[in-house]
Amino acid sequence: MAGAAAEQRRLASVVESWQGRPVLVIGDAMLDEWRFAESDRLCREAPAPVLTLRRRISAAGGAANTAVNVAALGGRAVLVAPVGADVAGDELHDCLDRAGVWDRTVNQHGRPTPVKRRMLAGSQILLREDSGDPDDALDPDGVQRLLTALSCATEELRAAAGGAAPTLVVCDYGLGALPAPVRAWLVANRERYATVALDAHDLADWRGLAPTVVTPSFAEATRLLARAARTARPGGGAELHLDHPDVDPADGPSELTVGAAPGDRTSRAQTSTTVGAARTGGPDRTGEPTPGEDRLSTTDDGLTVTATGVTVNATAGEGVDRAMLAESRLAELHAHTGAHVVAVTLDTEGAVVGGADGERRRSHSTPVPASHAVGAGDAYLAAMTLALAADAPLSTAAQLAQLTATITVSDTGTCVCRREDLLAALDTPGLDAGHPVVVGADELSTIVDEHRRAGRSVVFTNGCFDVLHRGHVRYLEQARTLGDLLVVAVNSDGSVRRLKGPDRPVNTIEDRATLLAALTCVDHVVVFEEDSPAELIKALRPDVYVKGGDYPPEMVPEAPLVRRLGGQVRTLGYVPDRSTSRIIERIRAHTPQHETDPSLSRKPS
Repeated sequence: MAGAAAEQRRLASVVESWQGRPVLVIGDAMLDEWRFAESDRLCREAPAPVLTLRRRISAAGGAANTAVNVAALGGRAVLVAPVGADVAGDELHDCLDRAGVWDRTVNQHGRPTPVKRRMLAGSQILLREDSGDPDDALDPDGVQRLLTALSCATEELRAAAGGAAPTLVVCDYGLGALPAPVRAWLVANRERYATVALDAHDLADWRGLAPTVVTPSFAEATRLLARAARTARPGGGAELHLDHPDVDPADGPSELTVGAAPGDRTSRAQTSTTVGAARTGGPDRTGEPTPGEDRLSTTDDGLTVTATGVTVNATAGEGVDRAMLAESRLAELHAHTGAHVVAVTLDTEGAVVGGADGERRRSHSTPVPASHAVGAGDAYLAAMTLALAADAPLSTAAQLAQLTATITVSDTGTCVCRREDLLAALDTPGLDAGHPVVVGADELSTIVDEHRRAGRSVVFTNGCFDVLHRGHVRYLEQARTLGDLLVVAVNSDGSVRRLKGPDRPVNTIEDRATLLAALTCVDHVVVFEEDSPAELIKALRPDVYVKGGDYPPEMVPEAPLVRRLGGQVRTLGYVPDRSTSRIIERIRAHTPQHETDPSLSRKPS
């Protein structure tokens, strides 16, 4: 379709615009080592496979992989990070050189380069061995050399960009590369950078940075909210104290209880939030989330979703999931981080992105084996940063970031997305070439799958659309803004008769489908024979399901099904006094007058 092709050209123009954009990456750099083995028997000593090593690959990891992705996507990447004077450090330098990253790392004698070694048989990761102790702090000389490298690299990039302020990406994974003096320097020198992206396991460490964008995982966002609630002033004061000591015995998992369905802005029920601390353990500074904290399980009654660090009571609504919870707390995350854009990443479920102005964006991803997704977050961060640095709208940045991450997860290894691959995915003849607007259900499923693989979100709505009017057009235009692809399902003539009565429809399904297909905001039209679109919803699994009306989403019959499938439900109000029934009533009201008034039947003389 012309609309989809224009959208792809617009996205491609953003990718072209960030070519050569200067980006300074600082943080925890590490080496990813992949060992591919074969196994056909168990050892005698234990029920463990005997492995024969066939291949070994080394790749940049952590902040280094973010820099590699920036370079691969077309940016000018500089990496500042402490690296050990060891074999792993030498391999990391080689990885950076091959990727075209400006290597401004600082060698640290006596402090090993962090390494993550993965052993695989087939595509299955059997074990991972981590080396590099996060408690090995930088000595004062190392801190000073790191600050010098940081300042010099900033000016080097500024000079290379003709005096323009560079972009900064901070990758803080708790491995000791960003001690307090370095954090303080970055906060004090924030004005030297035009765009600042922050990816940190502990966002509370970065109070005052005022980043352009933060990209916490669901677990990281939850930890920040829990700590902020615990440290709020007694009596409900609004001021929050996010600073915390290096060792906080109370910094353990907390319980976050939400009394109504998060994300429901139209519900008339009052949402209440309480936080109670479970004071167990100390801070997690290992550079890895607490085991299990990123996973959710639902109780048998379907009313409570739990995970380490978060409990959501959904008795006031159905279908509560991580995406809905994250969206409901975006305003708080904006307040606690000071970021203009907050992107809560949900691994296999995509991301929820929100701007400070209230704009929201939900993106989805395709589940893949864990060995395919290592470093996908680095690719997401790199593309999001480059897009925002190029002044792309939030919706565009979110779409490009999700598409970049999706491209990278096609095979085992540390994820890197090349600019050529991203542009190929946005090739304008692409997704809708050869596909008509009006399609059958089977063909539509194939089309939707293609768009999903390209990182695009699907909006779905349905109705009779008997006499197309301005209210319909306004409603469909608003629905189109909620995603990348708008699918309109239309009731067949038989279905309309069962729902509306024997005198409907006024227009046949051929006429109704043709008129809808002519609207530029509609991507595809599909006809269904049933009285409910439930089967189509199951087949297409829309990201957003839209209905017209002035009632809350909970009253939409299909809402529970959509939410079980991972989608969201939105209701859009109709234009007042604009409906098919009212139009038909007005036509009928004028018919007797036309038939009985002689003056109306008199031919002109």
